[in-house]
Amino acid sequence: MSQVIKSQAKILQKLGIKSLNEMQKEAINVIEENKDILLLSPTGTGKTLAFLLPILNELKPDINAVQAIIVVPTRELSIQIEQVIREMGSGYKANAVYGGQSFSKDRTALKHPPALLVGTPGRIADHLRRETFSTEFVKTLILDEFDKSLEIGFDADMMDISERLKKVKKRILTSATQAVDIPNFVGFGKPVVIDYSIDKKANLNIQLIEAHTKDKIEDLTKLLEKLEDQPGIVFCNFKNSIQKISDSLTDAGISHGCFYGGLEQKDRERVLIQFRNGTHKVILATDLAARGLDIPELNFIVHFQLPHYEDEFIHRNGRTARMHASGNAYVLHWKGAKLPSYIKLKEFVSLQNEKNEPSLNKWTTVFISGGRKDKISKGDIVGFFLKQGNLNIEQIGLIELKTDCAFVAVDNEVVHGLIKDLNNTKLKNKKVRLNTI
Repeated sequence: MSQVIKSQAKILQKLGIKSLNEMQKEAINVIEENKDILLLSPTGTGKTLAFLLPILNELKPDINAVQAIIVVPTRELSIQIEQVIREMGSGYKANAVYGGQSFSKDRTALKHPPALLVGTPGRIADHLRRETFSTEFVKTLILDEFDKSLEIGFDADMMDISERLKKVKKRILTSATQAVDIPNFVGFGKPVVIDYSIDKKANLNIQLIEAHTKDKIEDLTKLLEKLEDQPGIVFCNFKNSIQKISDSLTDAGISHGCFYGGLEQKDRERVLIQFRNGTHKVILATDLAARGLDIPELNFIVHFQLPHYEDEFIHRNGRTARMHASGNAYVLHWKGAKLPSYIKLKEFVSLQNEKNEPSLNKWTTVFISGGRKDKISKGDIVGFFLKQGNLNIEQIGLIELKTDCAFVAVDNEVVHGLIKDLNNTKLKNKKVRLNTI
């Protein structure tokens, strides 16, 4: 084991993880001993850590070049994995590349090559075609959520990536389910399969909710009021539906965020931050949120509109009842419409007519215009808010520190006074702006 890599125990401690689960332990052993691996496990079970730990152990600290490439279907997942690698404190550099950010910014970052490169198929393929970095030492290729990449049309880019990486010795494919055949271009021989795709201990309760109107929005509002402040996702098929529902939930006083492909990357990231820190308890989302997002365990998901295929139904449901926990999936359906064949439920549950007042969220998210590059730590922010802002520790929630900024959950009752007192003041020798998002 390289001296650059801290012991597994220290890495887990740094990540706040007490111990590895059964899937992770098996995956680490298999990945260390084999060259072609197929890892099947539900969303949220820790596949990222399962392949990162053994891959980090195989990196060479004396090689100043890209040694492993991780291909993912979404920008959010690439950012998430880059963040996990950084938080592991391995001593190895990682960079995330994806569409929507400047190619010149990528090129500048890659002048000092990372040991691990994470990114979406289109952007990684583009870098390979332009020969932005050397592939001489790329020995490991991971296709994370590979079936999702194929599903959303990245097969040509993924083929190009596989063909251009001539010296790859180890290939790891991961997914929540084996929904598609593994393409020949991947170059798999006879892979070792680690299959945890069916969690028999999960406790998922699926209910068919009768909607009284065809547009179902009033019924959705009643359901969310009944669920009060539990965290959950409402899945829709179209962004137009999301915008219409969002207007109605705003009128009803239900705090929520919206997440779909047409949003700017910055806005998508901020919605997830607000969800993680409790500013929003509910996200309205397309199937973009069905897999690969760094969000907490959910109490429920709602199928406001049912997906066309059973596989996506399974992936949506996989956002709750993870890792042996319990959760609820609600199918909101107007009786006049036909149910798809994959829905086996027959009995409808009616919502109670009594109206519940939506509970008010405790937190508001505050943006700070300073981050890691300014040598600002989470401890610095806590001290800033406690001393100059006169808050107590219970009024400060989750802090997310980025390269050039930070986001902090602050108690609603004190947030406006805090911003008034601290905006345009110095935090660790840097004058920072504060505002709510």
